[in-house]
Amino acid sequence: MKDTFYKNTKIAFSDTGKGTAVVLLHGFLENSTMWNAHVIELAKKHRVICVDLLGHGATDCLGYVHTMEDMADVVHHVLHELKLRKVVLVGHSMGGYAALAFAELYPDMMKGLVLVNSTARADSDERKLNRDRAILAIKKSYTTAIRMAIANLFSEENRDRLVDEIEAVKEEALKTPLQGIVAAQEGMKVRNDREVLLHLTPYPKVLILGKKDPVLIYEENKDQLENSDVELVTFNDGHMSHIENRDELTTVLLNFLKKV
Repeated sequence: MKDTFYKNTKIAFSDTGKGTAVVLLHGFLENSTMWNAHVIELAKKHRVICVDLLGHGATDCLGYVHTMEDMADVVHHVLHELKLRKVVLVGHSMGGYAALAFAELYPDMMKGLVLVNSTARADSDERKLNRDRAILAIKKSYTTAIRMAIANLFSEENRDRLVDEIEAVKEEALKTPLQGIVAAQEGMKVRNDREVLLHLTPYPKVLILGKKDPVLIYEENKDQLENSDVELVTFNDGHMSHIENRDELTTVLLNFLKKV
């Protein structure tokens, strides 16, 4: 990992390979290590940049609320340091929200967009309440709340099949500081609806959804693609496609990169 500083805050990132620049953005309670298996394959023909978003991985916290615009600005800062003008953004869950904010703020830098187990829609009132409850739970019992939150991201059948992988995800999640967790939850809670970007932007786009995603209801999120040119890819598992459908996801990403 390399470091740069944005507003006196340390930002960690990696830069591997050569070719079309692909930026991989992790989800909530994750960090850039979630992409390790994919980087190996993608970097054979592409330049792959992974960024630890604010308050996650080896990147420090910037404040008490990390908005998706803050996350996008951090990514932009890294790309500016690397002198990159056009990129393909791939975002998992919260990383997708950050990617959408980036696409809105820096449209001229977009070469393609892949949302993995993510949505362009803002939080519903119920989802906002759930975030408030999650913040209280994590303040009350940090370890228990995190371990439970991670397990609940996988489809039920995969919780038995992927015991070791899930344990590894929990261990990485437990490295996330409380401030980073709360700031990200608060930032996701107030994020803007960006569904319009799926319909009006000119570059190639893919939305990858899990049919048994416990977090994002498949049918509801599929609806946002109506009358758009966004390609829908469906996996038959949960919210963690990079683990539950690792090889299939790599194939989808490699095929997408041939189009941009």
